[in-house]
Amino acid sequence: MEAKQPKLSTGIVGLDEITNGGFVIGSTNLLRGGPGVGKTTIGIHFLLEGVKQNENSLFITLGEPTSNIKRNASQLGLNVEKITFLDLSPEPDFFSKVETYDIFTPAEVEREPTTRQIVETIEKVKPVRVFLDAMTQFKFLSTDNFQFRKQVLSFLHYLQDNHATILFTTESSALAPDDDLQFMADAVIHMENNENGRFISISKFRGSDYLSGKHSYKIAQNGIKVFPRIVPKLEANALSDIVYQFGVPTIDELLGGGVEKGTIILVSGPSGVGKTTIAMQLAKNIATHHAKSAYYTFEEDVNMLIKRCQSIGIDAHKNISEGFLDLKKIEPLIYSADEFSHLVYDNAVQNNVSVVVIDSTSGFNLSLNGENIVTKMHALCKQLQGIGVTTVLINEVENITGDFKITEERLSYLSDTIIFLRYLEIDGKLRKAIGVLKKRLSNFEKTLREFEIASDGITVGEPLVNLRGILLGVPEWVGDKPEKI
Repeated sequence: MEAKQPKLSTGIVGLDEITNGGFVIGSTNLLRGGPGVGKTTIGIHFLLEGVKQNENSLFITLGEPTSNIKRNASQLGLNVEKITFLDLSPEPDFFSKVETYDIFTPAEVEREPTTRQIVETIEKVKPVRVFLDAMTQFKFLSTDNFQFRKQVLSFLHYLQDNHATILFTTESSALAPDDDLQFMADAVIHMENNENGRFISISKFRGSDYLSGKHSYKIAQNGIKVFPRIVPKLEANALSDIVYQFGVPTIDELLGGGVEKGTIILVSGPSGVGKTTIAMQLAKNIATHHAKSAYYTFEEDVNMLIKRCQSIGIDAHKNISEGFLDLKKIEPLIYSADEFSHLVYDNAVQNNVSVVVIDSTSGFNLSLNGENIVTKMHALCKQLQGIGVTTVLINEVENITGDFKITEERLSYLSDTIIFLRYLEIDGKLRKAIGVLKKRLSNFEKTLREFEIASDGITVGEPLVNLRGILLGVPEWVGDKPEKI
């Protein structure tokens, strides 16, 4: 078995996860991307981690003045005072000076003092970490591409011989591509910022495994946060004998006793039919047994949801104050899917959450920015299932009546249990019905029941055995019509 390479942390938890621990000690790492993606900020995180570990850290800037870098870092809450800076950016009076070179080219004249400053600083500071921004500036100190490649390789080898781990950026463009630098680097990290969000990925990483694919990140106070895409673990998890009940006997009868711990439940139905109430009823009931629920609502204000629950006998405010219900409003246009998934998973682990409710899948879909909802939801639900968390997905279908459809997003395969709610038109009045379509781990009642939400909670009636066409929403009586239903 190949020995694991020793590494230096990148200074960003999520990026360490993607790189499987950080950058290989003594390696050369290329950070590439367009303007404004956060390359310099990642470099500062890398150097600050060195400061934290009592390692000498050196920032070599060939473009932006040190004063600008320090000011921008301060605005992000990053203190760079203990980082050594070598400022090789053009002096302010460079423009006003007139320099002529009669025998040598400008590149040849400028290269010697630049090289001397770098060598003197390296020998003085003896850095463990070096961040250079941006390597492509060396092109202007070279007479041709061959000299540039030779100069960069020599520079990188010089730093490695001095026991430094190097992170450098490029300013790639059509006129100045960085393909040659990608070949020279041990690792290549890509950053992009487009209409779908900010993403970071790795295309090359010598000497180490890494987490492939695109991962979202954001630039906020205290710098950059990276949210690696969730990949469910493949280990099989032992099934639990714990069953959670809703506390409404007829609903629990429909479900053959309740829903099992660590399963995925889909509650599906049209707008206003009672999906949120069903999920909150489960959260309320498990709170009486001192188990915790985390409820994430994409669509409804938290205070409004608490008030609405109060009106039907569900004291969500009490459950929150006692610490058994965590109710969060999520704005899907602010959170990316990866960021939301990490929020849910980390909260479940840290606070020993038993049940997670996501209300709703259409709200989650808004945070995807064109990504596939099935892939992202599968990863999140399976990750939660792996730590024994029961997940409730609220799914809204468009049809009020008519053709029966469980979900527009093809999530039914993911669910261990499917509870569906329907509107019925009976004698010109709009009624509601509840039923169970699927349950993997136990038997369940195959009939539908009428249910009603009133001030004293949920009431579920007897099985609607004399109605046909219920799934179409306009049922017909078969046999004697009961006096009351």
